Amino acid sequence: MNATDPRIDRLVGMLDDLEADVDETIDLADEITETGDETLLPALEAALTHALNAGNYYAREVLGGMIGALGGTDTLPVLVRASAVDLGDDQDGLGTEIAGLVAAEPDRARALLQPLLKDEDPAVAGSADWALRFAG
Repeated sequence: MNATDPRIDRLVGMLDDLEADVDETIDLADEITETGDETLLPALEAALTHALNAGNYYAREVLGGMIGALGGTDTLPVLVRASAVDLGDDQDGLGTEIAGLVAAEPDRARALLQPLLKDEDPAVAGSADWALRFAG
């Protein structure tokens, strides 16, 4: 999935494996995030798309947190679109990530999210509307 950092491929494999050790998975996610390497964002976003297509809500939570931590407020459109996919979970972690990013930079968040209010997918528009409530 990512030619530049094999840790992402390993993480995706762990997130796909229901038998993978949760602590090891989280440790690897933290290790990748702690690099602060924003060049990993495209590979993480591709992994997030893979997780959404697979219906893997656990991977969505982990990857969404990583993407938000590495890319900050500018990743809100990606995270809001991911949150709009109904995987049957409560999305506590992803929701908290989105709310925190919006609250941290409300003006930037508004600029990024207001266009999503007119998205052709009503779930995306609804997620954007929900997120904007944290802009104050």
